[in-house]
Amino acid sequence: MPDQRKTVLITGCSPGGIGNSFAREFHAKGLRVFATARSRSVLADLEALGIETLDLEVDNEESVTKARREVERLTGGGLDVLVNNAGRNYTVPAMEAQQDEILKTFEVNLFAVVRMCQEFAPLLIKSKGTIVQLGSLAGTMPFVFGSIYNASKAALHSFSDSLRLELEPFDVQVLTIITGGVRSRITRTERFLIDDSLYAPIQEHYDRRVKFSQEGAMPNEAYAASVVGSVLKEISRHERRRKWSTWLFGSSTITSGLGFYWRQTRAWIWEGNGAWKVWFAHRFAPKWVLDYFMYRKFGLNLLRADVEKKASLSGREKAASTTEAKKDE
Repeated sequence: MPDQRKTVLITGCSPGGIGNSFAREFHAKGLRVFATARSRSVLADLEALGIETLDLEVDNEESVTKARREVERLTGGGLDVLVNNAGRNYTVPAMEAQQDEILKTFEVNLFAVVRMCQEFAPLLIKSKGTIVQLGSLAGTMPFVFGSIYNASKAALHSFSDSLRLELEPFDVQVLTIITGGVRSRITRTERFLIDDSLYAPIQEHYDRRVKFSQEGAMPNEAYAASVVGSVLKEISRHERRRKWSTWLFGSSTITSGLGFYWRQTRAWIWEGNGAWKVWFAHRFAPKWVLDYFMYRKFGLNLLRADVEKKASLSGREKAASTTEAKKDE
């Protein structure tokens, strides 16, 4: 008998991360889960629960195509939910970012997501499915020393917003999760300032920033439970509204706007430590509030004071030197 469960494919499911918790939560909710990692051998904990696993390197076109073909074979050609969870962090000052690291960050956080959406679109369209994008608070504010990562996530948000409208005629839903601090493996890579860095005077603040997302972070199990619950609720709402839309509004030019409005569900879901504070600031506070918070939080005000102090000392030294030179004359 064919498996009647809704299907979900999740990228980046290695143990200890958000994707692993997503796989467990969707499985607990009764969905058929395809959990992926660069090597499925690391996913034994999920296989023990009865979760199906696949090899998938999101930044490798051949690997993505192979995974799509396997899912197509296993499901009969459809996919209900695609969760683009795999991501890469890069926390360095903008003026110290290395070109190869910039490309790697955008490759995983944006280009690979585009590739996944393109590859799995036929399966999602067939199922009138849902794409879930893992965004970040970093893509909505000036999270200092993370400009490259921030930019990659802001680009993902923008891509997803446009994708949401482009896939609407096919009844494919796109949800972006604006993620705050969540306990995960994202800060596992050590980062360091370069020699003679402009930011050496605030080295301690930079070091704190590298691991900052893990301070007071929401447990990834709790995060996954909340996000999966919200996603399934939005999917259910979308299905109900889609069914009623044509009956209520038809497809005429006059009523199409009403039908479009009726079918809309949430575009962004905010979750994780600090998410609602940033949402509130975005909605009700002037932009400078977040700017100033970030400026002081990671010691840029102290750096400015240090720069001004050095400039003042240099100025006095030059003045004293000029005075001595005139005396010698």
